[in-house]
Amino acid sequence: MRLLPATAALVLALAAAAAPAQTRLPDIGSSAGTLLGPAQQREYGQMLLAQLRHYDYVLDDPLIDAWLHALGSRLAAASDQPEQSFTFFMMKDRSLNAFATLGGYIGTNAGLVLAAASEDEVAGVLAHEVAHVTQAHVLRGVERAQRDSVPILLAMLGAVAVASQAGGSSSGEATMAALASAQGLLVQRQIDYTRSNESEADRIGMRTLARSGYDTAAMARMFERMQALSRTNQGGERERMPDYLRTHPVTTTRISEARQLAGQHGGRAEATFATSGLAGNNPLLPASLRPDGLSGDAHGSQYGWVRERLRVLSADTPAQAMGEYARFARAGALDDAQRYGLALARLLAGDGAEAARGFGELLASHPGDTWLLIGLAQAEARQGRHAAADARFEDLVRRMPRNRAVVLAYAEVLTERDTPEAGRRASDILRPLTAGSGDDPVFQRIFARASEIAGDPVRAGEAWAEAALLNGRAEQALLQLNTLRRRDDLDYYARVRIDARIAAVTPMVLELRRQGIHDPVLRK
Repeated sequence: MRLLPATAALVLALAAAAAPAQTRLPDIGSSAGTLLGPAQQREYGQMLLAQLRHYDYVLDDPLIDAWLHALGSRLAAASDQPEQSFTFFMMKDRSLNAFATLGGYIGTNAGLVLAAASEDEVAGVLAHEVAHVTQAHVLRGVERAQRDSVPILLAMLGAVAVASQAGGSSSGEATMAALASAQGLLVQRQIDYTRSNESEADRIGMRTLARSGYDTAAMARMFERMQALSRTNQGGERERMPDYLRTHPVTTTRISEARQLAGQHGGRAEATFATSGLAGNNPLLPASLRPDGLSGDAHGSQYGWVRERLRVLSADTPAQAMGEYARFARAGALDDAQRYGLALARLLAGDGAEAARGFGELLASHPGDTWLLIGLAQAEARQGRHAAADARFEDLVRRMPRNRAVVLAYAEVLTERDTPEAGRRASDILRPLTAGSGDDPVFQRIFARASEIAGDPVRAGEAWAEAALLNGRAEQALLQLNTLRRRDDLDYYARVRIDARIAAVTPMVLELRRQGIHDPVLRK
């Protein structure tokens, strides 16, 4: 633990508690590899993501997550280190930013997608971030932080703890301000790369972009778009400062170099695996088949749905989103993607009838589109048309039983009815996803509620504890688990599961308490 300054003790303590002994550290060409092993780096990334979720910075949406995961996996598989584990997640903030941190965790702001004109442009930025991870730039940043005695994670945790415990009507604003400042410090220190790092990430990222089958010219186009945004300085307060440009300066020289790199890689299909399964090019499947959840060309209509869904979900309120679409309509007719966004905003505002009409009209020109079918089924359920909604969802589940977005949307609709029958059906369709959803807070929350109303309090309690842990509330998770353990109706297997989770979570909670960080809800 003395390898890092005391301010970073929590990072090492949590990592050491959960990570097995490392017999071999990666050769990254610097002393940084002696600081944290791969498993410890992943613990760091998990901790950061949990804290960002705790303070509602992360946008956990199954449809957005599926798109981002497909994009990220495509880039990761084509990177120089395809064995490296990556986790891509979306932030609600509309500022233009993306960042990478330890363990292959890469965050993308909603604002980056809103600013991009295509999926290829988003891929250009994320390929650059993937290169920062594979070239160990992030890990070397930790080494610099050690030399400078700069707190990496506790700066955020400590500032948030102080602000959240301040009390008063302004404590919530103070918490968000503290988190924003601390997050800025964390990102700045980890992504304040040297000019050579940036050049290397552009070069390696371009190679990854080419291998994955994306348009290599998109990286330069996105850099131009960023430069134009910084010059015009337009938009609301959140859009005025493109944070990405502070840590990744875009210059005319860099744009020119990106164009040259694109020219060198242009037209090359370096790896056929990159597009297999994403746009129907998998040689092992008939050309007519597409994977579950993809509707149309991955570069085409789906990106429009992604962008507009993010516009709605990142707005402060559904009414604010509808106001944006009203302004778009005054400038000209809304395109299909914008009409999808407007229908979604109406759904979230509680207007099921208008939402259903909007999704239904779009389905006429996009038949079979999964995103539209989910939206229409949700709108029908919102109107109380449960038979129609169930029939639509049941058809989707029958065709795509492991599609996370479909299953979670249907299960949530069912749990809203709060009946044992609905809870049992929700539990049934969720169960096939259980094995792969240990790090999925949305799944854990819905599964907990389904188990609860289905009459299975033990499974419900375990899932609630997992959801709390994934959302940065380790103390609440431990309290829930210890409460469950005292039940006299536990069978042998449930007791073993609960004991194992208590053993894993307890060191985290003890270290948090040692650092003076307590769950404010439990303190009250």
